[in-house]
Amino acid sequence: MEYETGLPAAATPPRVQRTTTMTLDNSFKQFGIMVGTSPSMQQLYQQVEKVAMTEATVLLVGESGTGKEVIANAIHKIGPRNQESFVAVNCGAIPAHLIEAALFGHEKGSFTGAVRQHLGYFEHASGGTLFLDEITEMPVDMQVKLLRVLETGAFMRVGGDEEVKVDVRLIAATNRDLDSAVKQGNLREDLMYRLAVFPVRIPPLRERGADIELLAQHFLDELNVKDKARKVFSRASIDVMRSYSWPGNVRELKNVVHRAFILATDTLDIDECISDLSAKKPTVHEGYLNFFVGTPLADAQREIILATLKHYSGNKRLTAEALGISLKTLYNRLKEY
Repeated sequence: MEYETGLPAAATPPRVQRTTTMTLDNSFKQFGIMVGTSPSMQQLYQQVEKVAMTEATVLLVGESGTGKEVIANAIHKIGPRNQESFVAVNCGAIPAHLIEAALFGHEKGSFTGAVRQHLGYFEHASGGTLFLDEITEMPVDMQVKLLRVLETGAFMRVGGDEEVKVDVRLIAATNRDLDSAVKQGNLREDLMYRLAVFPVRIPPLRERGADIELLAQHFLDELNVKDKARKVFSRASIDVMRSYSWPGNVRELKNVVHRAFILATDTLDIDECISDLSAKKPTVHEGYLNFFVGTPLADAQREIILATLKHYSGNKRLTAEALGISLKTLYNRLKEY
């Protein structure tokens, strides 16, 4: 995959307005479909380029919306398997009782409704790359079977009695802290070490500095080309981009730009769109609860209690102890909420 500089070839340059456009120069860099020039992204580009040419299993770790599937796809496209299939699977979207058949396939008659043989995702990805997103959402008993496949390259379809051999390059991803996931029983430790042959941390958007503006302009350019428009950002929008924490990361930024584009006649104002989409709610990540300045105390207390309750998997006694309140007080608060 080649490096590219400047705006995407198909993009129409934004209308020149001294006070309302962002300056894009040759520092803009697009690595495939990943956009950014920040030090954290430069480091990511180097890691992707090096690991892509190997057969190593990769574990992508990053918050929701940071673009883990985009990066997995980039690893596939610049690797030796780029002429073969790239199959993406969200483990959290498959019901627990169906995930084995989805991954490994099933034989005709193996269960009610199995009217014919079905090939699973592993067989569809054989020769290419299989991307397992939200790996910590996979049931623990399935993690044992996945570990065996990684070690032997073989499995049996549901209802089958013969081993099936596959040649798959695996990339997994999670939005959870790995140590916490292991301690909470969401990820087997042996599977974590097997997946993390080459762990890659995807930086959240708030750590990427000027990349926020580059990405926003990139999304706006795409929309301008599609609609044959010449819309631009307001100066206030640029200031908002720089100060907002973007809890939804790149996905949220793209959605906000799209919404503002639809509402704008000539100039995009994203402040109102951010308020509409996020309602400036607190965000939880790796045990930390982040609030916006000016959050009402009652709302902050509510979010702290509910986040702590979720952290302790609904155990009210542990929640009350952690918060330093009585169990009766906790019940009263929950009744109010």
